[in-house]
Amino acid sequence: MTASKGLEGIVATQSAISSIIDDTLTYVGYDIDDLAVNASFEEVVYLLWHQRLPKADELAELKQQLADNMSVPQPVLDHFKTYPIGEVHPMAALRTAISLLGLYDENAEDMSDEANYEKAIKLQAKVATIVTAFSRIRKGQEPVAPKRELGYAANFLYMLTGEEPKDIAIEAFNKALVLHADHELNASTFTARVCVATLSDMYSGVTAAIGALKGPLHGGANEQVMKMLMEIGDEDKVESYIREKLDNKEKIMGFGHRVYRKGDPRAKHLREMSKKLTSLRGEEKWYNMSLKIESIVTGEKNLPPNVDFYSASVYHSLGIDHDLFTPIFAVSRFSGWTAHILEQYSNNRLIRPRAEYIGPDMQKYVPINER
Repeated sequence: MTASKGLEGIVATQSAISSIIDDTLTYVGYDIDDLAVNASFEEVVYLLWHQRLPKADELAELKQQLADNMSVPQPVLDHFKTYPIGEVHPMAALRTAISLLGLYDENAEDMSDEANYEKAIKLQAKVATIVTAFSRIRKGQEPVAPKRELGYAANFLYMLTGEEPKDIAIEAFNKALVLHADHELNASTFTARVCVATLSDMYSGVTAAIGALKGPLHGGANEQVMKMLMEIGDEDKVESYIREKLDNKEKIMGFGHRVYRKGDPRAKHLREMSKKLTSLRGEEKWYNMSLKIESIVTGEKNLPPNVDFYSASVYHSLGIDHDLFTPIFAVSRFSGWTAHILEQYSNNRLIRPRAEYIGPDMQKYVPINER
């Protein structure tokens, strides 16, 4: 047996949910470019869960189910108030809240297909409320209840700010949710599948996935991109800042991807939204700085930007706190995680790879007084 570092190039399972072939990302065979331009997030959720796009009545039913399940048990919200002010990252709060949420679901341990599908709906609905409620509670504000007449993207922004968002904000946020919904067997999705392959419950699987997404090499990259833009500050400082990083062989967050060679197909959609939103806010510098950084890094290292790079300036332009960028990634990816969990349950086998042993061989025990 020979190890593959990071499991690179290893095909670990079969899946009908999403694919990455020749730098093209598809959800159930639909090109991400097609979905990003035309689909609502709710349509994508249905697609990932059912492997087909919904009919009008099916979409209406899913929207109704999500709206009916957005409320969160009060003890979960009250738990946020016990956290040290300013000392808890939202991803840690989300990880804890989702685990806690499982305690209030009487069907958490019911492994029937019907119960697991209902849990997927509950989780997708409640994660938006959890993230927005935590954001408000830590600022001393009360959570905002969702409006049933609003779609998922609009409701998230409404619950976050207390104000109904403009159409351009809804369009941008819906597009971001669609683009982040699934990405084949990424680190967090693989973590979720490994967890539930033991026949653990869906809350455990999603909690495990959140832990994987929390890392800066996975979901945390977009937060780090915005941190970099803030550190640079002005367009005329981009060149010296980036070249110093490159000279010191430091990683520039938001560039390159394990599975893409010619570039992340999702990046261009968020680049376009970044241009629109920064212009509307009169903060074109964030977009212009991003373009300059892309030009240098891609030119010097042949590393094109990934989905995280332009999502940073999009979320910033929507007035979203920078440390909420990764939880928002999670809000979208819940759709993919739950889809993969449902698929794993449907044709399960315990995931148990082997390791190539490289330690010492055939050692003999030595009594402690002789060591």
